[in-house]
Amino acid sequence: MLPECQLFGTLGCHLCEVAEGVLMPFVERGLLVELVDIADSEEWVQTYGLRIPVLRRCDTGSELNWPFDAGSVASFLSS
Repeated sequence: MLPECQLFGTLGCHLCEVAEGVLMPFVERGLLVELVDIADSEEWVQTYGLRIPVLRRCDTGSELNWPFDAGSVASFLSS
């Protein structure tokens, strides 16, 4: 079973759009990804502002920083 995740990003972020594309095959196989706009929280801006997009596992809190590809996402989800 795939863990639930969050993708931290913001509107107008080209890399965030690319990251969403990388994640789509996983979503099609059942991965649940909540898109989190860092602009909604000053804390998120401070934490993720220079790192977005960031994929975070909800179960462990582990984070995968950009750049990532399908192989690194698969490894991240299975660890």
